[in-house]
Amino acid sequence: MEEALLKLKHHFLETVDITDEEWKYISSHFTFKRLKKHQFLIQEGMNVPHEFWIVKGLVKSYFLEESGKEYILQFALENYWVSDFHAYQNHGISTLNIDCLEDAEFLVMSFDDREKMCVEVPALANFFRIKSTKGYISLQQRVMGLMKDSAEKRFNDLVEKLPNLVQRVPKKYIASYLGVSRETLSRFSK
Repeated sequence: MEEALLKLKHHFLETVDITDEEWKYISSHFTFKRLKKHQFLIQEGMNVPHEFWIVKGLVKSYFLEESGKEYILQFALENYWVSDFHAYQNHGISTLNIDCLEDAEFLVMSFDDREKMCVEVPALANFFRIKSTKGYISLQQRVMGLMKDSAEKRFNDLVEKLPNLVQRVPKKYIASYLGVSRETLSRFSK
């Protein structure tokens, strides 16, 4: 866990300044979790009292419609924060599934601990504000891309933004994320 915490400290320091004393306080609020490929971090219908920082591995966040069709909202890999944020923020029940696509390691923080830490360490509140804003911008760009861009452009944008993702994720999941069939994806992903 110590190595994971050092990575997290570096992650925070890329965005905000925190003192060693603040870091000691912050790091005491995280626990370590390890999951195998295909294990769920979150399943639809669960309470979601935690947010997760990915130390190692790759997950997909998705929901299923009644017919069983899967809609992938996000791939998250090392240095990403992941949760069902609606359920997390509102102390509600998850409407999403988050499934490990690889063996994965996480640092886990509860909602209550996050709120307490943000009061005690204002730099941490600033960090989460910056990360939330960047996440919102990314989501906004993704939605706009789904509305206006061709599937090929969406694929090329994904490859540009996350070049190694295509090697780590099965093509059927990439197709689902892009909102296209596997056959359509194969036409421009060669």
